[in-house]
Amino acid sequence: MTFEELNIKPPVLNALKDMGLHTPTTIQERAYAVVMSGRDVVGIAQTGTGKTLAYLLPCIRQWTFSKDVSPQILILVPTRELAVQVVEQVKKLTAYMSVRAEAVYGGVNINTQAKLIENGLDVLVATPGRLIDFLMRGTVKTKAIKHLVIDEVDEMLQLGFRPQLTTILDLLPPKRQNLLFSATMPDEVETLITTFFNHPIKIEAAPTGTPLENIEQYGYAVPNFNTKLNLLEILLSDTKAMSRVLVFAATKKIADALYEKLALKFPETIGVIHSNKDQGYRFRSVNNFKDGSFRVLIATDIIARGLDISDVTHVINFDVSDVAENHIHRIGRTGRYDKRGTAVTLIADREKENLEAIEALMKMKIPLHDLPEGLEISDVLTYDEMPVIKMPIGKARTPKREAAGPAFHEKKLKNQKVNVKVRHADVMKAKYGKPKKRKPKDRQ
Repeated sequence: MTFEELNIKPPVLNALKDMGLHTPTTIQERAYAVVMSGRDVVGIAQTGTGKTLAYLLPCIRQWTFSKDVSPQILILVPTRELAVQVVEQVKKLTAYMSVRAEAVYGGVNINTQAKLIENGLDVLVATPGRLIDFLMRGTVKTKAIKHLVIDEVDEMLQLGFRPQLTTILDLLPPKRQNLLFSATMPDEVETLITTFFNHPIKIEAAPTGTPLENIEQYGYAVPNFNTKLNLLEILLSDTKAMSRVLVFAATKKIADALYEKLALKFPETIGVIHSNKDQGYRFRSVNNFKDGSFRVLIATDIIARGLDISDVTHVINFDVSDVAENHIHRIGRTGRYDKRGTAVTLIADREKENLEAIEALMKMKIPLHDLPEGLEISDVLTYDEMPVIKMPIGKARTPKREAAGPAFHEKKLKNQKVNVKVRHADVMKAKYGKPKKRKPKDRQ
């Protein structure tokens, strides 16, 4: 099937041609007619299968011109990076139309974004926290919203956005179409759907947790952090094969440590991105990675969702994800749109339990490769890797009741005091050798 067969408007078809897209993906083909029918939809598809266009195409097809400045389409996303990418997709699709679209998110001046909204919008892409700010200020009016899209809802819930989502859903007009798209569907998402959706149709392009067929996966059993770092340097030295690499780290601290080490060996070709970096730095890092200025981008899981970067040749998991679903999103950054990709996972002994959970979710084993020759095996451990020495805590022995002595010890003889009544006559006799009597007072 081609996009022409989906009854898409000519302006959008022209935009798709400009983007180099001619045939819909499985989720796009299955979702289009159902969304066009007006029913609520829950779309489940793996990362990299075109979920964004799956909801944008039918929503834009149903858009009608209006002089109202309030948005007709509201799209909620978990991160700033995804908000920017989605609004870029909207603008590309509507290049030959008069659709007004903007993205709002935290980390930038709210007043500047408020002016964009006040000028009038048709499509609003927002993160939940910033949208709540605008709703409380009255800047965003919800009366005209006809389509609500929640993208990567499982990530939103994982980031703690459930209260904001509930508040937003309560403030929207009841007569609307709800669309939810994600790669995984945990129980908390099912509860949200049951509460706020109206008998949605579920569209599943691939079973949850199934890895993409065009991604080759393998791993290395590595003893510790420093050996992992040595191995990573060897892998990245193959600049021809690894022309565009995403390296995922478990924490911001590890990501910064990797950047400091790798930037010395591969100067001006390495970038890093995580939530502690300011908005401008994050955008510059992503853009430098997109345009090829950076060959390697080090990231935490916060950006594993929604990063639509073409031609990522390799994903390297420096740490095994402690959330099995996140592994799916990580490796989904490569092998996108029917292209081949490779995912490499470095596995320490203490991470084997996490690996087993990932393999159980994917229903497949990640094969292990032999360590490359010349790899230096380090015996230097980081503070977090050092074994915890547990000191035995002895119990104090309490004396037996029968062996217990008196509550107070006897005083020494010199410290003992005896209450004795001293007569004045005795004191005088001791002083003067004879009794001395007091003179009687004169009585008047």
